Amino acid sequence: MVLLSERQDLNQSTIAMINSCVPTSMDDETFHVSTTLGFAQRKISQHAPIIEECLAQASFQHLTLVVDLVKDTRAVRVSNEVTPDELSRLSAVASPPVQTPVEGGERKLLEYVKRVSEEITETDSRLTFERFVMGEENRYALEAAKQVANGDNKSYNPLFIYGKSGLGKTHLLRAIQNYIAKNDPSRRCIYRAAAEFVDEYVMAATDRTSTSASSAMAARYQNVDVLIIDDIQNMMTAGGTIRFFFKTFNSLMSHNKQIVLAADRSPSQLGMGDSKFDERDTSRMDSGLSVSIQVPDYELKLNLINAFYERMRQDAIDEHIDGVVGTISEEMRRLMAERAGTNIRVIEGFVQSCLMQANRRERAGLSITRADIIEVANQKWPTGQRIITVDHIQRHVEKFYDVAHEDLIGSKRNKELMEARHVGIWLTRALTDNTLAEIGKKFGGRTHATVKHSIAWVDDYSRRDRIFHDRMETLKDSIADGT
Repeated sequence: MVLLSERQDLNQSTIAMINSCVPTSMDDETFHVSTTLGFAQRKISQHAPIIEECLAQASFQHLTLVVDLVKDTRAVRVSNEVTPDELSRLSAVASPPVQTPVEGGERKLLEYVKRVSEEITETDSRLTFERFVMGEENRYALEAAKQVANGDNKSYNPLFIYGKSGLGKTHLLRAIQNYIAKNDPSRRCIYRAAAEFVDEYVMAATDRTSTSASSAMAARYQNVDVLIIDDIQNMMTAGGTIRFFFKTFNSLMSHNKQIVLAADRSPSQLGMGDSKFDERDTSRMDSGLSVSIQVPDYELKLNLINAFYERMRQDAIDEHIDGVVGTISEEMRRLMAERAGTNIRVIEGFVQSCLMQANRRERAGLSITRADIIEVANQKWPTGQRIITVDHIQRHVEKFYDVAHEDLIGSKRNKELMEARHVGIWLTRALTDNTLAEIGKKFGGRTHATVKHSIAWVDDYSRRDRIFHDRMETLKDSIADGT
């Protein structure tokens, strides 16, 4: 629907979700579309009144939008056809042009680039779409990543995936790289962690022995088909690198090349605080499809634990690794899911530790017990070891929302400050033993009723908006972890 793109009250992410739906039926009163994504169904339904306005303009009658959730039965499409352009590029790969020798600093730069280049290690090669455990919290990001890997959806450019550390962003980025390397090697794809990209730029920019190191780096990045930058928040204070990156960004976008970015926060949040990303930078990163990976709920944690359990046992058998082939019952795995935190990397380590404990128990003629699992879980996610103060919470909230302390506890009531204040009060209630009256005093002498209202506001908003819920969990985890 062309009219949707003209609406200022719909962002690009929502429009992309609408475009991904399939029209299924229409009668005099209703217009049915289907999607395989529960997250997209909820998001589109929230904007139904706006979409229905556009439908009325297009059909000259009122239609009620119905978004049906259907099971996804599609396989990932891989084209076996080779276009003339791809054939030409394949020939170039098979017979690369002769390279002239490089000297001095340019040689050092290229040697560094080779060390961190697109050569895929054995560990990284395992990060594939097939090994990615899907749940409602990451399904939309997974589908978007598959379409980018296939080269199917040019509107997902740039693709920006964000979420707290340990939720699988790097896995998806590496899966894109691995898919392209295996199925379409003629597409030149480079994966970089932002810290590596910064190091590479600094090495080129500060090299006084070669005048061509910087231009060689620029040429390298402006001649790729897919550029993947991970943890781009690590570029926030590197002003020179940011300018170089967006020069590359603009060049690639102008030639319809794909860019994939990942960060621990949304594009708009990258511009907060002392960041050197300005509003123009963050809006460009948010100009394609921005999608969050959310913290796993119990169901996804159980799926992850089952997948890691089966995979580790099979890998241990295939590679003849002793000490890991233990047996953990379904009941014990459910307990593991109940006790697990939200960081998927830590969950993977948790499963390995439990497997090793199960193996030790079996050698003694016993089975792993509830007490064993609880002990391992407490080692992975210790509780009660840090005293969290209200001041500590307020500093985190002030930094996260980029607000002054006086404003956080003051009387101003604009929308941004009110959300930060509600969140600060809710976090204080969740992470400390302060009474409501004590919390009110710490937040500018607010009443018992006002504190209750803030807590209820956050609880209600978290139930209605999964992205906001994820943001609260990220803040709570960073405060509890002392990061």
